[in-house]
Amino acid sequence: MTTEDMRDEARYQKQGFGNEIGIVGGVGLLIIDFVNGFADPEAFGGGNIPQAIERTQDLLAFARGQGWKVAHSRIVFADDGADANIFSLKVPSMLGLTENNPASAIVPELAPVAGEYVVRKTVPSAFAGTPLAAWFVSHGVQTVVVAGCVTSGCVRASVLDAMQAGFRPVVISDCVGDRAIGPHEANLFDMAQKVADVMPLDALLSRIPN
Repeated sequence: MTTEDMRDEARYQKQGFGNEIGIVGGVGLLIIDFVNGFADPEAFGGGNIPQAIERTQDLLAFARGQGWKVAHSRIVFADDGADANIFSLKVPSMLGLTENNPASAIVPELAPVAGEYVVRKTVPSAFAGTPLAAWFVSHGVQTVVVAGCVTSGCVRASVLDAMQAGFRPVVISDCVGDRAIGPHEANLFDMAQKVADVMPLDALLSRIPN
């Protein structure tokens, strides 16, 4: 951490940012857009996304062992582009992520199992316009642990919406990734200051009794 970084962090602390939310009540896991297209640096991937996918395998195995409710999200547009929106206007290649396009399929190593909810969305947030919040509430979830990609986009949007819906978001820093490291690090810092707890997987595991 540079001297400037330390000054920035001190300024945030002085102004009252960065307090801990804590892990309270039922815990759920949300894995955002770890699909083949985002795992491929020639499509939508790059950066530290492969490492985040690898680390998330341990998180998912732990969540399943704990009996947490698990949700996954995918970006899925209609085959004919009938649901094109402002997001796809900004990133037209997203329209290629259709139901049967392999690029929209969840990576095999994180494939959902029976009882895990798969959210299909056409905007960055996994909560916007989907039943995800209601699904978590119906299962008694108060704390949502978050993995996925990209940190500066769909992860950030989903974490903000989770907080605004009354959940306690916990972002697992080594289980989220971005195609560029600068936006990844900046958004982890900002989420930690304003909307979520941010910690590596080992820190999470140390807080949850086996």
